[in-house]
Amino acid sequence: MSDHLGTIRAHDDGGVLVMTIDRPAKRNGFTPKMAHELAEAYTQLEADDTLRVGLLCAAGGHFTGGIDLPLWADSMQEGKPLWREDMIDPADLRGPRRTKPVVCAVSGICFTIGIELMLAADVVIAANDCRFAQLEVRRGIMATGGATLRFAERAGVGNAMALLLTGDEFDAATALRLNFVQQVVPAGTEFDAAMTVARRIGAMAPLAVRATRRNVLLAVEQGQTAAIAELGAAQTALARSEDAAEGVRSFVEKRPPVFRGR
Repeated sequence: MSDHLGTIRAHDDGGVLVMTIDRPAKRNGFTPKMAHELAEAYTQLEADDTLRVGLLCAAGGHFTGGIDLPLWADSMQEGKPLWREDMIDPADLRGPRRTKPVVCAVSGICFTIGIELMLAADVVIAANDCRFAQLEVRRGIMATGGATLRFAERAGVGNAMALLLTGDEFDAATALRLNFVQQVVPAGTEFDAAMTVARRIGAMAPLAVRATRRNVLLAVEQGQTAAIAELGAAQTALARSEDAAEGVRSFVEKRPPVFRGR
């Protein structure tokens, strides 16, 4: 049972690390304890070679109402980071950064940090009952978990400004149109849909998945020239891997490949 400060439950489901935000009595409002535990879970995902992909979800019908602001006020005034600096950053803004993909399933209320965690994931499945809002300007603060970067990147500057400067609420259909989510499904089915995607990713060659993810992010963050410059060396390393040899064998033998991440 969740305690009053909430928890992050993490368990291995066949190579998928399911990370569940669990404080439903408070609409999964994020506490410092929960932030610490989420960073621990992301660090576990990165460190454990048996884990191939993460799945971030929430208990109780709402993804999160955002940070529990009174519990964070002192830390924010002191300039303390949201996540411990020796752990993987779930917002994927600073090192150490993860190299493994994360799929996110969101439903119900998804405010502030919820949107930022969602946009830091690689694939997002949203329930059709989602309510989104980046509310920080209504509280006298600003979004610092990636929204100011990723809203503009996904939706364009005008759309980013319209949402970030007003804190206005928007729905799942709008999130899909703005490229914030990749699929909208009936409420109650979002976890299963996200798990389907996670398992499909997990069945692919792990080294190739990580290299592909890295190259996409390199293009977004540093430009196409930087991403192009890395292609040759990355492909050569992959071609020399055991997984690439298995890919060829499975093709010749007309069977599904069994990749081992080597």
